[in-house]
Amino acid sequence: MITKEQIVERIDSKVKEDGAFIVEVNVRPNNKIEVLVDSEAGISISYCGELSRFIEAAFDREEEDFELEVSSPGIGYPFKVKEQYYKNLTRPVEVLTSEGKVFKGILKEVNEDGFAIEEEKKVKIEGKKKKELKVFRYEFNFDAVKRVIELLKL
Repeated sequence: MITKEQIVERIDSKVKEDGAFIVEVNVRPNNKIEVLVDSEAGISISYCGELSRFIEAAFDREEEDFELEVSSPGIGYPFKVKEQYYKNLTRPVEVLTSEGKVFKGILKEVNEDGFAIEEEKKVKIEGKKKKELKVFRYEFNFDAVKRVIELLKL
């Protein structure tokens, strides 16, 4: 059976040379191989085809048959690697914490340990009739979140 490690070893340097990064590699028991890659500029269908051919060239289908799917994660797919956070700076995201709380805002900062989002809300200010727009900043450690996804809009 082809292993995840074999796939990663085969594509790691090529993907980096191409300015992309590996998001996830899965090898199912039925030899279905799923490879997710991304880059700052996004991934084209032609690049997925190129990477698929590159992987197929390393393995002999006569020796071991497999199904291969190469794609990029879409909107709504949970972030798996830190590079996805950097790619999505200044974009709207939804954060689900380990405690089950949901936060939505603009991804404003990413560092070694975590990230920060900012959310604009209209809030009632004491002594004023009209609600005013206020910015709330939330900071998270990577290990304190269950899921982060990119949103089309807030």
